[in-house]
Amino acid sequence: MTIQLNNQVAIITGAGGGLGRCHALALAARGAKVVVNDLGAEPAEAVAEEIRAAGGEAIGHACSVSDYAAVEAMVSKVMEQWGRVDILVNNAGILKDKTFAKMELDDFTKVLDVHLIGSVNCTKAVWEIMRNQQYGRIVMTTSSSGLFGNFGQSNYGAAKLALVGFMQTLALEGQKYNIRVNSLAPTAATQMTEGLMPPEVLEKLKPETVSPGVVFLCSEDAPTRTILAAGAGSFETAHITLTKGVYIGDDEDAADQIAARFAEISDRTGDQVPGMGGAQGQQEITNLMEAHKKG
Repeated sequence: MTIQLNNQVAIITGAGGGLGRCHALALAARGAKVVVNDLGAEPAEAVAEEIRAAGGEAIGHACSVSDYAAVEAMVSKVMEQWGRVDILVNNAGILKDKTFAKMELDDFTKVLDVHLIGSVNCTKAVWEIMRNQQYGRIVMTTSSSGLFGNFGQSNYGAAKLALVGFMQTLALEGQKYNIRVNSLAPTAATQMTEGLMPPEVLEKLKPETVSPGVVFLCSEDAPTRTILAAGAGSFETAHITLTKGVYIGDDEDAADQIAARFAEISDRTGDQVPGMGGAQGQQEITNLMEAHKKG
């Protein structure tokens, strides 16, 4: 095994089963000391015991990631026991699928609280630790539902794409502290996806086939600001791009010109993956200056 995580401390949320359990086992197999977080103490401790039985080091810790005080207490316990936190995998999540027309606002906010705010809470609790030790690897769990949309998952999709925006900025802010922040978009047969796909398809989408991607994103040589998609042993990257665009100006018929030239505006030839948000403004000023030169 080339990737080694010996003596590194990893916190994995929602790790009492499914993807989180597989991530915990995979990181432990590479030498990491693992904190198995879950809402329930029994599943968390069961996975921790599974790691210990295989010769690894692990502790189980039950708390809701949406409770910041409880998350802080968990991180304090980890620091008392092991003195550092090198890896955070924000995996905890819930589903409350309904079409937006039928969805109660409470169903929307509960999903945001666990996926988005839960990830914010856990990241905030370890951020200064990682900055002070000049090292950290953080993985957000996004989804194709957030990246591309999925019927009946407006709450889930909103939370999952928000995590990509969170990643983009944290990766920039953490760069000089050697904190690398990435996102994983998994496709896996778990309790959350049961019933959404035929059994024969779910059989091929074992959670174990996703976890190698987490190992890579948690490694010393991990990239940063990457969206890694994974499922059934296949891995891809997803990108948010910006087209070259077209200068239209601010004449009275600007909206009509946008409509007339929308295919040109949308042409992806030569599109870019911006280094940061300011790239959009830079592109727009470039288009303006080029248009004035052509005069």
